[in-house]
Amino acid sequence: MKIICAETVLLGKTAFEKAGKTVVIPDREITRDDLLDADALIVRSKTRINRELLHGTPVQFTGTATAGADHIDAAYLGQRGIYWCASPGCNANSVSEYLVAALLTLRARHGFDLEGKTIGVIGCGNVGSRVVKKCEALGMKVLRNDPPLAATSTDPDFQPLETVLAESDIVTLHVPLVKDGPWPTDRMADYRFFEQLKPGAIFINAARGSVCDYDALLDAKQGGAVSHMVVDVWSPEPAFRTDLLKMADIASPHIAGHSYEGKLNGTIACYNELCNFFEIPKILNIVSSLPEPDVPTFEIDCTGRDEEDVLHEIIKQVYDIETDDLLIREAAVHDEIDRARNFDNLRKTYRVRREFMNTKVDAQNASDSLCRKIKAMGFVMRNA
Repeated sequence: MKIICAETVLLGKTAFEKAGKTVVIPDREITRDDLLDADALIVRSKTRINRELLHGTPVQFTGTATAGADHIDAAYLGQRGIYWCASPGCNANSVSEYLVAALLTLRARHGFDLEGKTIGVIGCGNVGSRVVKKCEALGMKVLRNDPPLAATSTDPDFQPLETVLAESDIVTLHVPLVKDGPWPTDRMADYRFFEQLKPGAIFINAARGSVCDYDALLDAKQGGAVSHMVVDVWSPEPAFRTDLLKMADIASPHIAGHSYEGKLNGTIACYNELCNFFEIPKILNIVSSLPEPDVPTFEIDCTGRDEEDVLHEIIKQVYDIETDDLLIREAAVHDEIDRARNFDNLRKTYRVRREFMNTKVDAQNASDSLCRKIKAMGFVMRNA
């Protein structure tokens, strides 16, 4: 069996060589010619899987090591009888950690407390549900909006979008990109969306660039409807908009879900699906080769300190979101082609970012309340 694997699939060669001959190719350079003798294709979001790529090839299996699948033409694959899979939930915890890091950084910069604030979480699936739990643990009031889930759930706590927008101090998007059906999300954050927003709210998009009309967002920012904004996803990508970058408090190159675990989970999910499809034994064991975290332990004296200050310091030691903000600003050159190349390179060469669960925190003289918050963010408490 021959497998074509995109270069940004973490440990792709290591994993898929266990199943067959694996050829690794840069994501945007994979062509139909590369697939003329291939049985399977493994990608991430930079490679579009469609008729142009697959027509006349013997490919039977395609997988994306990402949670989203809007780069896959599922209708075409269905017509051809080509099996495909995504990796839903693979990077959900990573995105929720990004969201907390962003909130605590904004809080440190602008001098407000998160506890007592109302946050509207739009999209409460794999990512949004984790965001909800972390925000509740921080003492925030959470309003949830997710029409597809509300339609099939007996949970009475889902709120209409209009209510969430009007009452939330912070609004964060965690929806998939859906272009049709009863609940489309394409450009859902449009002019009307921002007109309904509580004046001075914070807006965060770490979902998909196309779920937001960024012209409408910039208009809302300039008019004061939005006080601060965090942008991880762009439209278009990779040639991100410099006008949007200049107005964003925190920006990053579509890496909210790029923790090491988030990317590795996607690889493992695709490997398991491929083995199931081709009925071959699963012999992959990557866990034993995981890199050591940069911060395996962290000690902090909490005596007399504000809980959110402590949380910010702990998280910044493990994941400094301001590094990502600085890197994308340095990549914002005038030439669009170079800017797009820089964006792709930031994602391709992204540093090893281990999730919070890999760090043991020794929070000396911490209150029970603070200890609960540290654990709720995902850290392991020493001597707990």
